[in-house]
Amino acid sequence: MTRINVAPTRSNLLQMKKERDFAREGFEILDKKREVLTSELLHISHNAEVIQQQVWSLLAEAYRALEKARLTMGQERVEWAAMAVNQTIEVDIVNHGVMGVPIPKVDAHGEPPDISYSLGDTTVALDESSEAFRTVLEHVPELAEVVSSVWRLARELKKTQRRVNALEYIFIPDYEETIEFIEGILEEHEREETFRMKWLKSKKERDEA
Repeated sequence: MTRINVAPTRSNLLQMKKERDFAREGFEILDKKREVLTSELLHISHNAEVIQQQVWSLLAEAYRALEKARLTMGQERVEWAAMAVNQTIEVDIVNHGVMGVPIPKVDAHGEPPDISYSLGDTTVALDESSEAFRTVLEHVPELAEVVSSVWRLARELKKTQRRVNALEYIFIPDYEETIEFIEGILEEHEREETFRMKWLKSKKERDEA
C-alpha cells in the first residue's frame, strides 16, 4: 500500500472517503461484469470448440476428396472446374452487446453454388469434393461468428480483470491507508487541543484563586 500525498485536513479526508467509496462502487460493477463475461465466454468457447472441430473434420474430408479428384483428373482439369464457380454465400454482420462488448451476429444469405461444371468431363471424386466443400461453406459463417465472439470476450475479460485487480489491490488499499493516516493525524490534533483547553481552564482557575 502507498499513502496518497495529500495534506491531513478534514476536507481532504472527506475527499478521500468520497473517492474510496466511488472506487468500491466501480469495483462492484466491474466484478459483476467479470462474472457475466466469464460465464458468456465459457458458454461460447464450448460452442466454438465443437463447431471448429466439426468444420476441421469436414475440411479434411473435402481435401481428401479433392486430392482424389486431382489424381484421377489431373491438376489442370480440376482448376478449370473450380473456375466455373462464380457465386458464393453472402453474409450480413450485426453487432449486439454483452456488457458493452460488441458481439457479431452473422446472418448468411443464399446457398453454396450448385455444380457448375460439365459432368461429362469430370469424375465422381470431383463431385464428392464439390459437395464436401459446399457443406463446409455452410458452417463457415457460424464458425466465424463464435470465434470472433470468443476473441472479443476474452480481450474484454482480460481488460476487466486488470481493472478489478487495480481497484482491489492498489487504489482502494491506498485510499484506506491515506484515510487512516489522516484520521490518525486529526485525532492527535484533537487530543492536543483538548489537553490545551483543559490546561488553559486549569490555569485560569488557579489565577482566579
